[in-house]
Amino acid sequence: MSRGEDTVMKISTIKYYIVDALKSLKRNKTVSMASVATVAATLLILGVFLLTVFNVNAAIEELGSKLEIKIYLKEDLTISQRSAIERALDNVEGVSNIKFEDKSDALEKVKKQFGEEGKELVKGFEKENPFPNAYVIRVEKPEIVNNVVKAVEKLEGIEKIKDVREIVERIIKITNALKIIGLALFVILISVSLFLIGNTIKLTVYSRKKEIGIMKYVGATDWFIRWPFIIEGMVLGIAGAIISTGVLYYGYRMIHERYADALLGFTLINPHFILSTTLWQFMLGGLFIGGIGSVIAIRKFLIV
Repeated sequence: MSRGEDTVMKISTIKYYIVDALKSLKRNKTVSMASVATVAATLLILGVFLLTVFNVNAAIEELGSKLEIKIYLKEDLTISQRSAIERALDNVEGVSNIKFEDKSDALEKVKKQFGEEGKELVKGFEKENPFPNAYVIRVEKPEIVNNVVKAVEKLEGIEKIKDVREIVERIIKITNALKIIGLALFVILISVSLFLIGNTIKLTVYSRKKEIGIMKYVGATDWFIRWPFIIEGMVLGIAGAIISTGVLYYGYRMIHERYADALLGFTLINPHFILSTTLWQFMLGGLFIGGIGSVIAIRKFLIV
């Protein structure tokens, strides 16, 4: 057999697989639609949790760049004590900025914050300024806050450390909880999707059990019999992926347009992220769910 004839045979075989799979989908419309809906629901819920986690992580990173740790210094701070504090801060990885704020700077900041009322509020403080000198530290990530505090909390010359570790810990706990819940739901829905796609394929196999037996008898290989069913499952998976991506994109775009400006200081992920990144990931997920579900469903029926 020439190479050209072999290529034609392969093309005709692939065409047979695809046509056979599409015919099977048409025969079992109701169950096929249920399978597509389940795959779509699985990927949609996964997408919602992924977007939530991505947005929370982005917010945490933005928050991290704005977090300030204030280290208030004692009045009798010595030069050696100040040098020790500065060395400790310099050695902490993830510190983006260290600024020394003397008491006069702190007083001016209060005046600006309160406007005209602030001037009256701090009247007379110029002579006896009650504000302490302080170091204002900014970090790259919220997790670094804890490292900064640990590095300086036992050093002499420090009056008080003002940080937001409690808020950071709560945000990290919420993020971790979202990841666990999302993973658990995804595993459950993946199982349901595999079950429904498997049942869809089983219905087709039952209706063609005699045909499969004849094909086996005349020498058809297991993979020749499998491929139409695998393609059928993949089509179901891809259809579910496309539907879920569409719903996720338009739903999230609506939320983004309505609430993006309301979240002062935080930026929501652009909706186009779903089309540029999530779509192909969902397509691969749909192919995997459909293909695996079909392989599992037909396995026992090949023993004829």
